[in-house]
Amino acid sequence: MRVVRVIGFGGPEVLVPGEAPDPVAGPGQVVIDVAVAGMTFVETQIRRGTDRWHERPRLPYVPGGLVAGSVSAVGAQVDPAWLGRRVVAGTGETGGFAERAVAAVGELFPVPGGLGMSEATALHSDGSTALGLVENARIDPGGWVLVEAAAGGVGSLLVQLARVAGARVIGAARGSRKLDVIRELGADAVVDYSEPGWTKQVLEATGGAGPDVVFDGVGGEIGKAAFEVTARGGRFSVHGAASGEATLIDPAEARHRGVEVVGIEQLFDFGANVSRWAERMMSQAAAGLVRPIIGQTFPLERAADAHSAVENRTAVGKTLLLI
Repeated sequence: MRVVRVIGFGGPEVLVPGEAPDPVAGPGQVVIDVAVAGMTFVETQIRRGTDRWHERPRLPYVPGGLVAGSVSAVGAQVDPAWLGRRVVAGTGETGGFAERAVAAVGELFPVPGGLGMSEATALHSDGSTALGLVENARIDPGGWVLVEAAAGGVGSLLVQLARVAGARVIGAARGSRKLDVIRELGADAVVDYSEPGWTKQVLEATGGAGPDVVFDGVGGEIGKAAFEVTARGGRFSVHGAASGEATLIDPAEARHRGVEVVGIEQLFDFGANVSRWAERMMSQAAAGLVRPIIGQTFPLERAADAHSAVENRTAVGKTLLLI
């Protein structure tokens, strides 16, 4: 079967197409004929060897922790009724950039009828993350919510979920193309955080009070600046480090400003709720309340281009490989 391997830690060029033996399902496992492979910004950092949150894979490895496709084989102790079913499945940290992948039966999530594989992949991964963040942040109807990286896979869903919750939304991103996407999602205001004075625009939009909730997926100087304009009594929720550095807030400073900080460690507890959140997101999508933005897709052999698009900030919404 065709695969893409990471042959060394470095830039996207270390993603190299190749061949591998077909996988075999062991006890409690299934083989999936992969139609879609998901990817995340974190996976690009793992590939570079710069990620600090996950164990470094042994080289060479096949990246990709989430796939969607049809179950083509089942191992011992697996109900044969899974055969032929469309599923989204976690493969662990690796194994997804391939024509076929192995997953534990406990990782299988049936794709509802009428929902495409690509949409299901985005809603399972980014959708469950976004819903978990919203639950932890406790959005109040009528309040102001600032979403960083609001044109990304998670950010675009956060914009929509905040609107569903009755909040007023400021979407922050880089460049006119992404700001146009955020406007189309219904944000009440948009700001370009690559321009000087962007936080002043945030304050002006909120009548000088600042946002009641901030979703910080960027970190670095942008995250710190967003914290500075968070409203007193507000919540500052950290979920990403696209800048390369997660925002760290001094607890004493947070108390002084009256801001509750929900740190990036919240993500460590998300795993047990992923299926519940994914099911809710897919139900909301079926009801027309939210929709995943799938900005670009690539064939398997162009996995390096897909990683480049995510890394260099040109990607809008979710980036997927179509196998």
